This record gives sequence, C-alpha cells and structure tokens, in this order.
Amino acid sequence: MKKLTATLAAAALGTLATVAVAGPAAAAPDTACQKAGLKTLIGAGLIDDVARDGLPIATAVSLGVAPRATTNVAALPDPLPLSVILADHQAGSSSLFVYPWC
Repeated sequence: MKKLTATLAAAALGTLATVAVAGPAAAAPDTACQKAGLKTLIGAGLIDDVARDGLPIATAVSLGVAPRATTNVAALPDPLPLSVILADHQAGSSSLFVYPWC
C-alpha cells in the first residue's frame, strides 16, 4: 500500500511539474496549494481511494474544505475526480472550494 501511495504521489507531483512549466497563462497555477492538498490526502490515508474512486464532497468538508459562495455544489460530480481536485487547487481565488492549507 505504501508503494502504491508513493507511486500515486510521484505521478501527481510529476503532473504538477508538467503543469507548472506548461507555458504562459493569465495567472500562474497555485502549485504550492496543490502540493499541500496532495500532502493532506496522503496524511489522511485517502490518496489511493481518491485516485481510484474520487473524493466525496462530504469527506472534503470533513477535512476543512468549504465551497465558495459562488459554487453550486449540487451541479458538481460527487465524488470529485482527482483531476478536478488537482485543477481546482491550482485555480487560486477562482477555485470552487476554499482549502484551509492554501
């Protein structure tokens, strides 16, 4: 299980590195927030489940995540796919959620 977690974390961080150098954008992605989010999932022992099955919104809320006032939570997929979670962490103040570790 630890090897799978390490492999998933390495793959996610590799994706993060690719995104960080992917070229100019209107605003730089918040890679520090994304790294902190990955550490939170790893620390909570959720990274394997989230990578495989997604993250239920209720679980995210239990970790201290809060939807922004402008987010229509009912319109979001539940569970949230890891790709959505990673992208949202990079979105800074345009994210769907407010993350306490960012």
